[in-house]
Amino acid sequence: MTPIKKYSTLFSLYIAQSVPMSFFSTVLPIIMRMEHFSLTNIALLQLMKLPWILKFFWAPFVDKHSSSHLHYKKWIIGSELMYAVTIFVLAFFNLHFNFHLMVILMVLAIAFSATQDIASDALAIRMLKKEERAYGNSMQSFGNFGGTLLGSGVLLLLYAVTGWSWVMIALGGFVLIALIPLSLFVNKRNAAEIAPVQAGIKYSDLFRFFKLPGIGKQTLLLVVYYGGILGILSLLKPYLVDLGYGLKEIAFMVGVFGTACGAAGALLGGFILKRIGNRRGLRLFAMFNVVAAAFFILIGHNASIYLLYVGIALLWIAYALSSVVIYTISMEKVRSGKEGTDYTLQIVITHLMGIVFAIVFGKVTDLLGFSSLFYVETAIGLVVFGAVFFLYNGTQKQLEPFHLKKEI
Repeated sequence: MTPIKKYSTLFSLYIAQSVPMSFFSTVLPIIMRMEHFSLTNIALLQLMKLPWILKFFWAPFVDKHSSSHLHYKKWIIGSELMYAVTIFVLAFFNLHFNFHLMVILMVLAIAFSATQDIASDALAIRMLKKEERAYGNSMQSFGNFGGTLLGSGVLLLLYAVTGWSWVMIALGGFVLIALIPLSLFVNKRNAAEIAPVQAGIKYSDLFRFFKLPGIGKQTLLLVVYYGGILGILSLLKPYLVDLGYGLKEIAFMVGVFGTACGAAGALLGGFILKRIGNRRGLRLFAMFNVVAAAFFILIGHNASIYLLYVGIALLWIAYALSSVVIYTISMEKVRSGKEGTDYTLQIVITHLMGIVFAIVFGKVTDLLGFSSLFYVETAIGLVVFGAVFFLYNGTQKQLEPFHLKKEI
């Protein structure tokens, strides 16, 4: 399979995940509030995040007997079909009369999507050569940002015109169409793409991963790397509200413009990482996070709309660049035959830290205000930049993927 076919296949899989998820998590709360649902019911939608946090528990079962690309292809197709079917079923229910049942179905749909994600990540690791992984993860991030843009923007407009049922049918159809590139995927047993694997995987391998060489530093890096921007990113909308901007303006500034900048940053990140390597990329992107946070110190509460657009662009590009490099280094630290499990564990760590950072920085901002938040985030970004030299120092042992003989 040529690199272009690999990248297009990955892009289709990741955008198929993110479009429905974006609609359920971003647009649905708006729809429910417009139709006068209680905040208690709207808060129940947070349950949809659980499968993405807990998916590492069933990742070993996805990896089990992973002797070829075909193994993961079956998991992806099966999960994606169930994802689409569950979304189609939602088209026949009414939010007002079947709300709690629909929440259960949405959580189930996201669980199928999370399972597809485990298999897609493992397939990406298997089929991408080391020199292709920067671009491959660029496609992953680009698909995620593109899906967010479609799911939170285009589908909101479609809902306004057609209503709930047709949006669900469109979502389910989109998920099925996105399977076409994978269905054309040819399973070539190429030594550069497929390494020998174990016959199966034990559930205890979840925890044995953390005993592998260099994982302590890698884990700490995953914990702190986004620390200099996530606080501002999570509180960007409230900040714009405080500046006097309305709902429609914020929706465009963050949901459309910001997400588009993130998509562009994802493509840029793969291009840069391919040329300078993981070690330099980690340092460069960590410094870019500092620049993005520091820019908000400069504009403060008296920013013109033009400076705000610059700040939003810097913030989303920084997040995209960080995502590309984190995805790439996480691919380097997986055991053969356990790719889905090991990669999922690492990415779940970043998801969990995103929740922690959002809560902590929300409290900090409540107590000290946005100006203090910007200073704290810039300081953390500088600490992270310095920590990268210690946590990812570029030694040969640390840069190389795990060798089969090192498996535990």
